[in-house]
Amino acid sequence: MDPAYVSALAALAGSVVGGLTSLTTTWQTQRTQLSAQLRQRDLDRREQLYKDFIEEASRLYADAYEHDKADVANLVTLYALVSRMRVRSSPAVVENADKVVRLIIETYLGPNLTLEDIEKAIAHDAMDPLRQFSDACREELQTLL
Repeated sequence: MDPAYVSALAALAGSVVGGLTSLTTTWQTQRTQLSAQLRQRDLDRREQLYKDFIEEASRLYADAYEHDKADVANLVTLYALVSRMRVRSSPAVVENADKVVRLIIETYLGPNLTLEDIEKAIAHDAMDPLRQFSDACREELQTLL
């Protein structure tokens, strides 16, 4: 074989190896960036879902203390949020969300509270039905970071 061919083949092989290395590095970088973006988008969606649930549940819980009958449309909204959590969230988060919904319904079925009753409930730390839910959400979100 002519030494010129050997030099040309060596140069070509070096170019191929260099090109493949560059391609592999670029592909791996893009893959890592995409994975990070998807993870962040999932985290953002969960945070928004939990925020929406907390706002709706808080509103309905306060309403339950003042009224004997629940607006079914509002409860449907709350159940829809829980159903969305069933798709995205851990069982601990869903379980705590179900507990909050049951507590809201029980509160609607109970007697209306006076300001004095509410003050007593606050003193006994009974006015924070979302604490366990919030704790479960925080634990889940920390595992996703």
